[in-house]
Amino acid sequence: MARRLLMHPDVELVRVASIDHVGEPLGAVHPNLDGATDLVFEDLAPAEAAKGCDVALLALPHKVTAAKVPELIAAGVKIVDMSGDFRLRDAAVYEKHYGAKHPHPELLGTFVYGLPELNRAAIKQAKYVASPGCFATTIELALLPLARAGMLDNAVVHVTGITGSSGSGIAPQAGTHHPSRAGNLKTYKPLEHQHVPEITQTLADGGAKGVEIRFVPVSAPLVRGIFASCFVELPDSVDKTKLAALFDEWYAREAFVRRPKARLPEVVAVAGSNYAEVGFAVGPAVNGKRTVTLFSATDNLIKGGAGQAIQNMNLVLGCDEKASLEDVGNWP
Repeated sequence: MARRLLMHPDVELVRVASIDHVGEPLGAVHPNLDGATDLVFEDLAPAEAAKGCDVALLALPHKVTAAKVPELIAAGVKIVDMSGDFRLRDAAVYEKHYGAKHPHPELLGTFVYGLPELNRAAIKQAKYVASPGCFATTIELALLPLARAGMLDNAVVHVTGITGSSGSGIAPQAGTHHPSRAGNLKTYKPLEHQHVPEITQTLADGGAKGVEIRFVPVSAPLVRGIFASCFVELPDSVDKTKLAALFDEWYAREAFVRRPKARLPEVVAVAGSNYAEVGFAVGPAVNGKRTVTLFSATDNLIKGGAGQAIQNMNLVLGCDEKASLEDVGNWP
């Protein structure tokens, strides 16, 4: 995030608040920023951190953000939050999936859900934006065209999502330790990941009635990237031509979502960038039905994290939505 804010043509990164690495320059913690800025990490109260700013971008852990936000609201600053604390509108659902009562349930529903491909107009008018989760972003982009077309009403969608180790954050854990992660594939939180209610809420906002998600996440031996495969049974009248027209119409004007015409989505094609790729495969007709598989790929740290937060910030501030985000990833 800091790198993209430093290169942004219309904003100034004023300060970076953290309880870790206090007093150290950004370049000491993020070597790619060595020499790019004189900013240091500061231990600041929320109101002090936001002093004189137009917008605060929050990259705090779930449950921590919820306790800090009221001070920022009182300071009058706009907010783009990357935690899960304000994505859901139901306090009971939050408690079930995040394991704690929300400390400020009265604020749920006051944040606009920050998926520009669905909520661009509302984000432009918002003071507070809840940027989506990485898995949620990837899966929603694959399924929203079908939700809007009414194809997911009362459907059960089975999803696998493969993710890189950076999605676990910077703190080392046994499950993210290189010797146990490299060369390994394993699932975690199968059928109970906290992004599931976020996805179903968003698909409902997109037009799907009664859709259910059965999601199994998988840890993969790569650093960054998410690849999602979504399986759904549809009437056999749904074919490649109909799906291609549906996806191309939905994403025709979206700067950061593309459907490759000669291949299916790949992580390496979007890693390091704010772009997402979507695609599909259509199975044979059997007894009036066919299996359709929707694919999507994102960089979990950019379109699934900091990049999308900046995209939302751009919309909130009235900047060019694409500012500091148009660079493509490396290849290979």
